[in-house]
Amino acid sequence: MDFFSADYFSALFSIIVIDLVLAGDNAIVIGLAARTLPKDQQKKVILWGTAGAIIIRIIATLAVVWLLKIPGLLVIGGVLLIWIAYKLLAEEKGHDVKPSENFWGAIKTIIIADALMGLDNVLAIAGASHGDFSLVVIGLLVSVPIVVWGSTLILKWVDRFPIIITIGAGVLAYTAAKMITDEKFLKDFFEDNPLLKWGLILLVVIGVLAFGTMKKRQVSRSH
Repeated sequence: MDFFSADYFSALFSIIVIDLVLAGDNAIVIGLAARTLPKDQQKKVILWGTAGAIIIRIIATLAVVWLLKIPGLLVIGGVLLIWIAYKLLAEEKGHDVKPSENFWGAIKTIIIADALMGLDNVLAIAGASHGDFSLVVIGLLVSVPIVVWGSTLILKWVDRFPIIITIGAGVLAYTAAKMITDEKFLKDFFEDNPLLKWGLILLVVIGVLAFGTMKKRQVSRSH
């Protein structure tokens, strides 16, 4: 992918939106894990816990970028990402993280919880980057300040403007569909049939938004 091309900036925009809707939620884990520690220890726990989580995130993302080059895995990753996009719209995430009573326990909790909760983020960034490592790095550089400083602000935005989650789910669905159409053994077929390619992408995006919204309304009525 050419640097400064339209495709590059489109992928970068997708990664930033993905970070905004997924990484902010993971950031809550940090506050929950450290909330019972003394104030002087909380900043250190947040710093070291976040550093550990970022290192795991970098390794995991680069590993997924490499794995997605294996024939067939782009399709599998795309299908998984469609499910993640649907769940983002349809379900409300809980934050069942127990606070730790000691410094190293809190750091361990942050790293493990972020690794488990960050799988959707890793897959989405790897898929949106289309194998371009510079996009992966920029995506991670964007997510770092979001994870450390932006969680409260993002949650306020999401509460005030729920459309942010809808846009995020749409971007995830678009990324998922592009992963499927970019699969090596399908790419030539879709490039020869652009109407089918964009028809599938549109169908995936509309399907995720429609079914996710319907499910969310059903859940809201049942409460």
